[in-house]
Amino acid sequence: MSAVRVHNLSISLDGFATGDGQALDAPFGHAGERLHEWMFATRFWHETQGGDGGAGGADHVFAARHGHGIGAEIMGAGKFGPPGWQDDPAWRGWWGDIPPFRTPVFVLTHRPRPSIEMAGGTTFHFLDASPAEALTRARAAADGLDVRVGGGPTVVRDFLAAGLIDHLHLVQVPILLGRGVRLWDGLEALEETYTIEAVSAPSGVTHLTFTRL
Repeated sequence: MSAVRVHNLSISLDGFATGDGQALDAPFGHAGERLHEWMFATRFWHETQGGDGGAGGADHVFAARHGHGIGAEIMGAGKFGPPGWQDDPAWRGWWGDIPPFRTPVFVLTHRPRPSIEMAGGTTFHFLDASPAEALTRARAAADGLDVRVGGGPTVVRDFLAAGLIDHLHLVQVPILLGRGVRLWDGLEALEETYTIEAVSAPSGVTHLTFTRL
């Protein structure tokens, strides 16, 4: 059976994966871009933006694993758009006319809408479904490839609580946010069901890889 994977999910030292006050001009709230500066410096990121340069090393290697073997993605409403996007029928996501996913993407929302086919191979489907139900749909669409749970933290937490994540890659960033959306709430003793590896990078972040036992 295909694996369910999470990649490049950045969290603060106090466990927040997004800040407080998410809005159209602040996708990660008061955290700004601080959780993702490590990625913006990598060769992987420069290549995804159509440019050259960027650093290699551990950060690049981990970041570049994001897309290998992925056939579908599941994301939450908060990753697809700012609060209130469901009231805007013209909203088509943060990513412009050519989203980077290039697979079917299943957006979990209590207010589904018709699917949106975008250029470059991405089609957004909108589901009001449990994690298990969404995974069944995504696996069927992935055609034997893996399914990525792309975030945000609430969706990743729900999938972890349901025992549905096979591979979890977190990036612990050395900042304290104090408020926002925490990943770890309600996941006591999660470490008992995974092997965990930690790799420290020169950028100051720590890559944590959880692999299901």
